[in-house]
Amino acid sequence: MFKRLREDVQAVFDRDPAARSRLEVLLCYPGLHALLMHRLAHALWCRGWHLSARLVSQISRFLTGIEIHPGARIGRRFFIDHGMGVVIGETTEIGDDVTLYQGVTLGGVSSNTGKRHP
Repeated sequence: MFKRLREDVQAVFDRDPAARSRLEVLLCYPGLHALLMHRLAHALWCRGWHLSARLVSQISRFLTGIEIHPGARIGRRFFIDHGMGVVIGETTEIGDDVTLYQGVTLGGVSSNTGKRHP
């Protein structure tokens, strides 16, 4: 768990030239906060605790302006830069070493119940 946290912080530090320290990244980057809360929500989701997972997800959305469904699968070293308005849907799968910017939506608009997201 702490190895993954260090990786996530390092990814932000490496990709954002405005980042002055890893401590600043940990304390002041809402994209990182949303990712960390998603990792908790996703763990709950995978254990079948869907309501708890959705609650963590909603709190994260309220605090960061970034909406990540707890069912979404996100790889290592993911970085959301200027993340206000980012939406990541339930069936989204994001690989390793991905950077996302503000206003991006990874989601579907249909009412199909199958895979709707990239």
